[in-house]
Amino acid sequence: MKKVAILAGGNSGEYEISLKTAQNIFNILDKNLFIPYFIHIKGLEWTYTDSNGKIYPIDKNDFSLTIDHKKTKFDVVFIAIHGTPGEDGKIQGYFDMLQIPYTGCDLFSSALTFNKYFCNLTVAHFGVPVSPSLHFYKNDIIDSKQIISVCELPCFVKPCNSGSSVGVTKVHNEKELQEAIKEAFRHDNQIMIERFIPGREVTCGMTRINGSIQKLAITEIISKNEFYDFESKYTDHLHDMKTPAEIGEECSNAIFDYSETIYHRLGCKGVVRMDYIVTPEGKPIFLEINTIPGQTSMSIIPHQIQFLGMDIKDLYTNLILEALS
Repeated sequence: MKKVAILAGGNSGEYEISLKTAQNIFNILDKNLFIPYFIHIKGLEWTYTDSNGKIYPIDKNDFSLTIDHKKTKFDVVFIAIHGTPGEDGKIQGYFDMLQIPYTGCDLFSSALTFNKYFCNLTVAHFGVPVSPSLHFYKNDIIDSKQIISVCELPCFVKPCNSGSSVGVTKVHNEKELQEAIKEAFRHDNQIMIERFIPGREVTCGMTRINGSIQKLAITEIISKNEFYDFESKYTDHLHDMKTPAEIGEECSNAIFDYSETIYHRLGCKGVVRMDYIVTPEGKPIFLEINTIPGQTSMSIIPHQIQFLGMDIKDLYTNLILEALS
């Protein structure tokens, strides 16, 4: 049987969510095919904890585990780290150098899609509609009047490199703008300010099965907060999910077409999720890509898998076999 290292934790505000995602994957993984090892990463501490609670360090020189003088090497890595270093390409580069296969997107796809601003620039080049936005580094001179001229009010201020809406603020006036910029820079050294597009938030899951790109479903996210922020994402009573989203056939087909184009052109692998706003006129506007979407009980991808009548255990098996191939 193949030894699978399930990578959890990381160094971002999504640390706790990653642990839940990884535990869910660990529980569901087909134990008749795979031997899973839960590997915890936090900064430079990479460890494995056995059933008795004893902690063993991971040797980063070759990503191996030694227990009672017996060295274990892993056949494949299931990356379940949201945010850095799992979703931004860093861990992928490490495994590429060690020639260890892993699930999901490669270094380039991960790094590009993790930066919201540069991902949007690229996606727009493929003909996918995006919202007007501006990009700033930490020491840039930021002109509020320029921001309001391009992005209008209300607008969103976002760290370029973070997920789960960590550090994201919806701004209604110029005074709130300065505080939102400070908050975003607390999480990243570059930020994106984006025009608010009124409409309904939907998300589309995509994967690859037997070499072919396959759409999952389109889900509408109905947040009880002002927008689908970190709190509403991971608090059960603060959001509802409706699958399939009731947005009409034409809009649904456009989202599927855009998502397939993005998945293919950016070289995505594994399961990814692409978020959109659907305007009152029925036009989808691309928001962002999640290359390692959550797999908790409240997460969208498991919800879509259940709606389609697919077995999530089979999906995880397919992801590992794709990585090994």
